[in-house]
Amino acid sequence: MAEPSGSLVPAFFSEPPLTLLGRDSIIDAKLANKAMKKVLGALLIGCLMAVPAATQTTKNGSPSPKQTQAPPIHVQVNLENVLFTVVNKKNQLVPNLSKDDFRVDEDGKPQKILFFNRENNLPLRIGVLIDTSNSIRERLHFEQQAAVDFLDDIVRPKEDEAFVVGFDVEPVMVQNYTDDVDKLARGIESLQAGGGTGLYDAIYYACKEKMIYVPTPQPYLRRVLIIVSDGQDNFSEHSRDESLAMAQKAEAIIYAISTNWTGIPTRGDKVLKFLASETGGRAFFPYKASDLEADFQRISHELRSQYSLAYAIPGYNGAFRKITIKTHEKGLKVLAKTGYFAPAP
Repeated sequence: MAEPSGSLVPAFFSEPPLTLLGRDSIIDAKLANKAMKKVLGALLIGCLMAVPAATQTTKNGSPSPKQTQAPPIHVQVNLENVLFTVVNKKNQLVPNLSKDDFRVDEDGKPQKILFFNRENNLPLRIGVLIDTSNSIRERLHFEQQAAVDFLDDIVRPKEDEAFVVGFDVEPVMVQNYTDDVDKLARGIESLQAGGGTGLYDAIYYACKEKMIYVPTPQPYLRRVLIIVSDGQDNFSEHSRDESLAMAQKAEAIIYAISTNWTGIPTRGDKVLKFLASETGGRAFFPYKASDLEADFQRISHELRSQYSLAYAIPGYNGAFRKITIKTHEKGLKVLAKTGYFAPAP
């Protein structure tokens, strides 16, 4: 009997007709045939298993397109970016230092600087916060004009953007992000004085709603808050430390221009100094309204004369990490944020 069609056993291994064999021969033939089928089955299985291995390489030994390769391993390294300014004993900018001139520590431990640059072209995101409380009523016009001139000088179309918030008892957005200086000017000019001073609430609002970006934008954006106020908060729901923590989470640099022109230091002056120094900015104390323009010009120049460095974040626990940047040259001072909140694990 011939094998059925599709059998893996070739025709020459088919059983002989039983009528031509005796009983013992028939039994011997059947046993031999079964043994042959087992041998053939093993050979066929071996061949089938050998086919994938044979197709894994080409004749020259290089991997074939169908070869399965282990995927590459990608290791994400989060970097902490720090923008900072260096000044000498006369508070003059020092713009020509190199990577080797600096040391950076985090929580007292030295960190390897992976990237370093002198920054003058990074895109800016600027928030202008103008105090419109009753305490600055007489100076509001000068503040408005100086702020408009500053934005006209600093904002580059299609690169930088700014927004304007007026605040007394609460913050009010009078112009959202735009690179149109005319719109920014109209927003500033629309401000009117009246009410108490909610400085901390204004900082908290501006940073939380307008300066926190997730994920971090590429290229890196310099986020700057320009605060024009006497610093005498008397109406905020948030505390000074809460507003500072939000500015630190937003990686915003605070520049403050005091409207206290009495020449007598006040509690508000100390607040402005504290907020600026903790975020890497500076506080200015003009003696008269005409000095406002000069202070705005100093801020503009400083924003175009900064350094940046980056190092690998050494851990992820969501805690606040303290940063210290020092120069090897004596007599120089680094203006940088004092720390940051590490990513959560």
